[in-house]
Amino acid sequence: MKRTIIYGLLLVILSLSKVQAQQHPIAKESFASINLNYPGLEKVKNAIMASKYNEAAQELLNYYRKKNSNKEPDFSNGEKTVDPNSPLDPSNRAAADSALLHKFQPQKGYGFFDYGKDINWQLWPVKDNEVRWQLHRVKWWQSLALAYRSTKNEKYTKEWMLQFADWVKKNPFGLSEDNDRFAWRPLEVSDRLQSLVPTFSIFVNSPEVSPQFLMYFLNNYHKQAQYIPTHYATAGNHRLFEAQRELFAGTSFPELNDAPEWRKSGIEVLNAEIKKQVYPDGVQFELSPVYHASSIDIFLKAYRTAQKAHVENEFPASYKQTVERMVMAFISITFPNYNQPMFGDSWLAEKRFRIQQFQSWLEAFPKNDALRYFATDGKEGKTPDFLSKGLTTAGFYTFRNGWTDQATIMILKASPPGEFHAQPDNGTFELWVNGRNFTPDAGCFVYSGDAEITKMRNWYRQTRVHSTLTLNNENMVITKAQLNKWETNKNLDILTYTNPSYADLNHQRSVLFINQKYFLIIDKAIGKATGNLGVHFQLKEDSKPVFDQTGSKVYTNYADGNNLLIQSLNTDKVTLHEEEGKVSYAYQKELKRPAFVFEKQKNDDKAQRFVSVVYPYTGHKAPQISIQENAGNDFENGNINLSITIDGKKSEIKTRIK
Repeated sequence: MKRTIIYGLLLVILSLSKVQAQQHPIAKESFASINLNYPGLEKVKNAIMASKYNEAAQELLNYYRKKNSNKEPDFSNGEKTVDPNSPLDPSNRAAADSALLHKFQPQKGYGFFDYGKDINWQLWPVKDNEVRWQLHRVKWWQSLALAYRSTKNEKYTKEWMLQFADWVKKNPFGLSEDNDRFAWRPLEVSDRLQSLVPTFSIFVNSPEVSPQFLMYFLNNYHKQAQYIPTHYATAGNHRLFEAQRELFAGTSFPELNDAPEWRKSGIEVLNAEIKKQVYPDGVQFELSPVYHASSIDIFLKAYRTAQKAHVENEFPASYKQTVERMVMAFISITFPNYNQPMFGDSWLAEKRFRIQQFQSWLEAFPKNDALRYFATDGKEGKTPDFLSKGLTTAGFYTFRNGWTDQATIMILKASPPGEFHAQPDNGTFELWVNGRNFTPDAGCFVYSGDAEITKMRNWYRQTRVHSTLTLNNENMVITKAQLNKWETNKNLDILTYTNPSYADLNHQRSVLFINQKYFLIIDKAIGKATGNLGVHFQLKEDSKPVFDQTGSKVYTNYADGNNLLIQSLNTDKVTLHEEEGKVSYAYQKELKRPAFVFEKQKNDDKAQRFVSVVYPYTGHKAPQISIQENAGNDFENGNINLSITIDGKKSEIKTRIK
């Protein structure tokens, strides 16, 4: 009986091997992409010279198994840290086991979708472009590999091989314009190039991987790596990702003929783009903190990849200097909880993840004490040697009185035109006080898709849902802020900028950080345009604010007594209205939150002004604040001479704001 079972199993194995041989036959042309003179491939070359192509493929498989058995899978270029020796985490287990059933989760903002027994790679279950694009990143293949490494269960190998071949068969380049748009967008191709490296290095040791499949895999990997250099994105972080991963492909498969050209291509693009995409102040030109951090990762991962290939000298010294400047720019807009403002298409990040990034960056810049401070959560190193900081080209301005959790920090955006991820939001800000972000930016919710998805995205891209000035609640036509003044002193920091927000209407905003405690915001609407002016504010979703219409003020109601007052100090008529408010801290997730606006009419070509105080306080009773213009005060010409009375205590502010 046992012999019969064993004999039956042998027949199944032989049958599967025969099917693989039929599906992926080996011929001399199969080795066209292989550099047969590469050290270690001598047996492969000799077998080919003898026209023994199956034997050559077996020798190549032996080579890769030996190569990968002596080292850990290379996850260094991934967007998230992976420890292949740690126990299989539940998310990877779920992704792998769901993949066995052809249930995939392309975009983490959604659940798993069933793509059918016969996988339908054109399925578009939600008309969000990211779902369709990220399907072709096939990230669960890496989960299958990790599950195999953990369990040694060959079902994961078989499924990966089946899906790899199925994807190649059903998604050839040129199949259709629609297919090419999603399956062959260069960003998705580059993502596959990156993730297939550790995936392959794990699966290649499986007895299920045949010489036939090896050649099939290598030739298709080669085809995708060849695709990138002639299809790079024209600009932005996509181009950076693609170049980084092309370099990684070239160093990961040096046995392939074109690997040196892939390495060269990636390095050349990155050397050119770091000059184009990084402003002199160190900010990546898409003006999104999340993508700024990703760009730092890209540049450093590429440099480390080049080091492994001993070609790091192809990056000039200025390359690393620029990256360190990027790191310091990022630090300047970092809150004590390790998050940054959600300007543009940004979202919150876990502190653990950010610390891992800082630790990775510290490896490149071990002498940077400020970076060490953040990489060690304040246990080592030193706080930066600055407080308030203006990144004046990118237009990110930080008012800061400290680096601890108890600090008061406002980060404001007054920027030049941005790329896809930027929003019409100049003037918006986030305010951190004593461990709480009182005014988180709106976020983005989704990226792109059909009309319904686009409508959802556009809600978050309205100027009126940001903390800035609007005309008739319309979106500002351009973000093109001109800096008028940025000055920091011990007791008074001043920012003034002017943005041509609307046709015939400039918005000039001045922010005064007074005594490192509170803020006076002076908004001017300058020009011939007429209509309804509004200065908008948004609060955190749990703030339970009190709206005092008579006093033109709104104040939060936190039980711990850490509260915020926002009040109009105008002497002319200004009305306070509640507005619809929402915030999105993660893709496809949103919360309702309080929002309001101070409004007034502009009926002629005379400038109109709003004066607002943003005042953090401790306790459950909002302070009484009033303002008085003194002799010589001239808002129009930027001469400030004011008396501000707070709970009966008067102080003088005398300065120039432009």
